[in-house]
Amino acid sequence: MNYRYPEDTPIALEVDRLSLFYGKVQALKNISLAVPRNKVTAFIGPSGCGKSTLLRCFNRMNDTLPGVRVSGRITLDGDDITAEHYDVIQLRRRVGMVFQKSNPFPMSIYENIVYGLRVGGIKDRTFLNLACEESLRSVALWDDVKDRLHSSALGLSGGQMQRLCLARAIAVNPEIVLMDEPCSALDPIATAHVERLIHELKDRYTVLIVTHNMQQASRVADYTAFMFMGELVELNDTRQLFTNPNEKKTEDYITGRFG
Repeated sequence: MNYRYPEDTPIALEVDRLSLFYGKVQALKNISLAVPRNKVTAFIGPSGCGKSTLLRCFNRMNDTLPGVRVSGRITLDGDDITAEHYDVIQLRRRVGMVFQKSNPFPMSIYENIVYGLRVGGIKDRTFLNLACEESLRSVALWDDVKDRLHSSALGLSGGQMQRLCLARAIAVNPEIVLMDEPCSALDPIATAHVERLIHELKDRYTVLIVTHNMQQASRVADYTAFMFMGELVELNDTRQLFTNPNEKKTEDYITGRFG
């Protein structure tokens, strides 16, 4: 199903009749949607509905799993990123990801942030230092860690680790940031901090977030997509979806009749 965005809305990603199979099990069923640029789009739905699977399609993380088969197209700036010849390493530079469980590398805070830049061949210390500071400032972590950049990232609190992982993702200057339930392991204070960051980041990035928390989707997202059993049931303006959804199944879910 397709949602009609306001006229002249720039589109970051387009999904056309996407299906995905884990072996013989179909996890995504003929999904079509467009993702607007510099907006936050949230994916909600009950566990196992396919929202995280869909998110991982946008940087081809599903490629790492055995028995996965995909049909349909996903285009990023007109390029089909599902094509066999598409450079997956380049894709993951353009589409960063923050996972449900914070996963800092067992190295210093500084080396966590500049890791992707080093892999990309950047060696200039001045450039790396500036990128590190800018990324940490972007996630409101610089003041907390500027005096211990060369200490282990594993010594940070849970909320700080998650912000570090976000800083690491944006250090390579991606176009899109994927967030898979980024607040599920955080306390309410850390969650509020990450949500504020999401609002600020959309000025520079397109943000896609999977969340089990409908209140969170209503707070942070410009648009929300409801998924059920591998299908996209409804994509709508967030306020519209939560106050006057078009589909009965959406209404049943957000009012707690199932899920």
